[in-house]
Amino acid sequence: MAHSVELLFDPATEARIRELWAALTEAGLAAPPQTARPHVTLTVAEHLDPGVDAALGEVAARLPLPARIGAPLLFGRSRLVLVRLIVPTAELLEVHAATDRLARPYLRPAPMPTAVPGRWTAHTTLARRVRPDRLAAALPIAARPAELAATFTGLRRWDGDRRVEFPVPS
Repeated sequence: MAHSVELLFDPATEARIRELWAALTEAGLAAPPQTARPHVTLTVAEHLDPGVDAALGEVAARLPLPARIGAPLLFGRSRLVLVRLIVPTAELLEVHAATDRLARPYLRPAPMPTAVPGRWTAHTTLARRVRPDRLAAALPIAARPAELAATFTGLRRWDGDRRVEFPVPS
């Protein structure tokens, strides 16, 4: 299972994303994400040494960070993942680059290729295993509203093996 460093949303944004999860699930359109809470992954690897928490204090100190949640996107081919784009800003890209630089010595064996600067797509997951024949019904739900104002207020290390989160202090 993967280990990651993730940005967490303010309570109002988290509640809004959970409403989207519930609407998609209730409509029978998708399986909800198997995560403890809505987030944006900054880096991910097979293993992440807990020593990264102290190294990431300077990233946590940049919070709160305003953000915009934009259009829905799809990842995958037959087992689709439905996400919402996090509109990239210079400040968000700087936070991502700093996280990559500071966390890299703690990642084993290395960060997953889609998490490195220049290949990363900032997003928050809405649903996994969306069947292609259900997209026409799922997209209108996922796209409401067209854009959301959000704030990142926390940083965590996620241990996917144990399904435990560790807040990163600033």
